[in-house]
This record gives sequence, C-alpha cells and structure tokens, in this order.
Amino acid sequence: MSLTNSLRPGGKHGLATTERRDPIGYAVAALSRLAQSELLDRVGLRRQAEQAVHVATRSGFRTLTAASRTFTRAGASSRAGVRPASAPRTGVFDLTPTEDEQLLVDVVTELADEVLRPAAAAADEACAAPEEVLRAGLEVGLPVLGVPEALGGVSEERSAVAGVLVAEALARGDLGLAVASLAPGAVATALGLWGTEEQQQTYLPAFTGEDVPAAALALAEPTVLFDALEPATTATRTDDGYLLTGVKSAVPRAAEAELFVVGAMLEGSPALFLVESSTPGLTVVADPGMGVRAAGLCRLEVHDVRLPGTALLGETDGSTYAECVRLSRLAWCALAVGTGQAVLDYVTPYVKEREAFGEPIAHRQSVAFMVADMAIELQAMRLLTWKAASRAAAGKDVAREVGLARHLCAEKAMRIGLDGVQLLGGHGFVKEHPVERWYRDLRAIGVMEGGVLV
Repeated sequence: MSLTNSLRPGGKHGLATTERRDPIGYAVAALSRLAQSELLDRVGLRRQAEQAVHVATRSGFRTLTAASRTFTRAGASSRAGVRPASAPRTGVFDLTPTEDEQLLVDVVTELADEVLRPAAAAADEACAAPEEVLRAGLEVGLPVLGVPEALGGVSEERSAVAGVLVAEALARGDLGLAVASLAPGAVATALGLWGTEEQQQTYLPAFTGEDVPAAALALAEPTVLFDALEPATTATRTDDGYLLTGVKSAVPRAAEAELFVVGAMLEGSPALFLVESSTPGLTVVADPGMGVRAAGLCRLEVHDVRLPGTALLGETDGSTYAECVRLSRLAWCALAVGTGQAVLDYVTPYVKEREAFGEPIAHRQSVAFMVADMAIELQAMRLLTWKAASRAAAGKDVAREVGLARHLCAEKAMRIGLDGVQLLGGHGFVKEHPVERWYRDLRAIGVMEGGVLV
C-alpha cells in the first residue's frame, strides 16, 4: 500500500470529510501531509555533513547548549492548562486497533520503511539523524500527536494508545531514528498533560507551527544503579525561582535542543522543570553509546542554573514526575516491540533460505523453536504494552501494568536481539546485516529513561 493510497479520498488532506473527527482522525489528517511531501523523492543521507558529525562525535565535543528562539511569554497565570479528556471506558477487554488507528499504523509503518530504514546504517555510524528524516517526522505531525486539539494539536482524548502504536511502527524502521523523531513530541506531550495555562501558551505554539524546535525530556543520569525516581540532580528554591544543579545523560538531540524538561529532586520529592537552552549554566557533552546512536545522545550538565518560578512543570509532590517516568517507560516498551518485530521479520525468511548440509536451517528443530520463542515473547511484550497504554488513555493508574511491561520488555527484547544475531551465525556479527545494530539498540531498553513519552 502506497502512502498516497493509504489515505482516504476527499477532504483538504485527502481524508473523507465529516463534521467531527475522532482523535485518531485528527492524527491521520496531520499524517496525510507526508503524501504531498517531496521528502520521499529526495531523502538523502548528506554523506559529507554526516562524516563531519561522525568525526566530531568520535573525538568528542563539549559546547554550550544551542541558543534557543525567543519564546513569547504569555500573561502570568498559574491556572491549570487544557487537558485531553480520558478515553471512554467500554468495559470490554479488546486491544484490537480501531480502523483509524490501523490507518495511522499503516502510514507510519510506510514512513519507517521508506525513510527511516534506508537511512539507519549511516545515521548509526554518524551518531546523528539526517535532517531529511527529522523533517519527514515533522511533516507527518509527530510532535503534536499528544497535544490537545484545543491547543493546536490533534487529540481530544488521551493519546497513549496512538503514541504506543506510532512508536512501535517507527521502531520497525530504526530505534535510534525513532527516538530522534519522537523527542520533540515528548516535551509537547508533557506540556499538554501537566503544563499551566501560561506554560502552554508560551511554548506549545512553537510545536504546532511550521518551525518545530528540537526538544528533549532529560531524566536519566550517569550514576551507578541509577533510580529514576530518586534523581541526584537537585532543585533549590530561591527568592525568585529555583537553582538547578546536576548532570543528565542519554539526552536525545541535546546539542540542538531549544527546550528541555529536566527531572530534579525538590525538597525531598522529584519534580519536572522547563529549561530553555539559552539559560546560562547549561553545557552539552557528546556521549554516544553502544546503541540508539542515531538519536545523538549527549550529557546535559547543569551548573547552578537559575530558573523562574514558572519553570516548575506539574505538581511538587512527586506525582507528576512518577507519571512521567511511567509514560516514558511505556514508550520504550513500544520501541522494544517495534525493533523486536523487525528482528523477527528479518530472521524468519533468512532461516528458510539459508542452507546447511543440504537443507534450510529452519528444518532444524533448534532453529525452528528459537524463532517460535521469539514470536511468543514478542506477542507477550506487545499485549502488556498495549494493555498499559489503554489504561493510561482511560486515566487509570498504570504503575503495575507499566512495571510488568517494562520488566518483560527489558528482558525479552534483549533476548530477541541476541537470538537474532545467533540465528544469522557469522552474518549476525557484521554490519552487512542490520541485526547487529538492532541487538545493540535493544540492549538499551532496560537502562534508558526519558527521551520519549506517550
């Protein structure tokens, strides 16, 4: 199915016009812009530019954060901002995607296949996402999937299910590029869920406009046995705001980000803070890792950064921060499912075609059982992730469900990656096949915090 044919006829964006679309209908309307884009015809890897980035990341760089745009300050208001309504509860346990959700999955899957997958190997080598890939994600409306429709976004209801489906579909193309593409949307979604009226009016117009800023959710820290709910970064109250100090790690696209959501401990409870990149005291240090390299991961050093009182995002009792951690972990579970599916889709035809001792290796029970186990574990990961997302969309507590999904995905995703490499034998160790990259990416599921959000 082509991108153009996957969209319904009629309407401004090729969608059937109705008096009222449901939330996914708005999302598909945004996604349909990809069909009119020239990016698919001219997507390239800009090899010279990427080579320069690769050299920089190999030698390491240390720089001040990018100068951010001037965000237009809204009038002072501490009132709660617009919140997306919880999805209706039907009382029926059914995780089958609706027709519109499946349409959304089909469009994003084709984006992953036609744009992300071809660019993945070079982006992994360069430790940076190509501009064309990032622009394609913007043109399909990824940053506003979690923003309320009243604020210029596409969702009238909680969009955790749509976010999980999109993350899974993108990760089938490449996990690192998926993280890079979804990073701005994590900050926009956080503003939609917890921002005050002033914060939403100040920052969200940039995400719903044409020139969407790079942004990042910074929760992880380079600490042994790091506990996401006990950050070492500290925030101290001052007469006119807060003083922030600490180090964040694995921050996607930090070198170019214009806005950060940073987690810190405030008076014994973790909280979230909005930090513009132009704020004095911020430093970005290149920190490429074993996997997820295309996301441009960096450390964000925060040295006595002074923030206004309006920088606090959400509640100070730790509830907002805990919800943020859980929704971020849920997004990583979806990414694990998508990448695991890519591994399974790749090794299944391989073992049927690869011959040893005069027959396909798939005829060996040890090989057949290994592939079957991968499929079983992947389906269990998917069901737990989707169930947690459906509860989050309904406004229910998801601590238990996210904990179960996180534990299973962290363990089984790594196993799926390892088995994928094992099934390819010597081919699994070389970069000619993408399975070695997927294995490195899947190793990150159990340790990554922040970066993405549903």
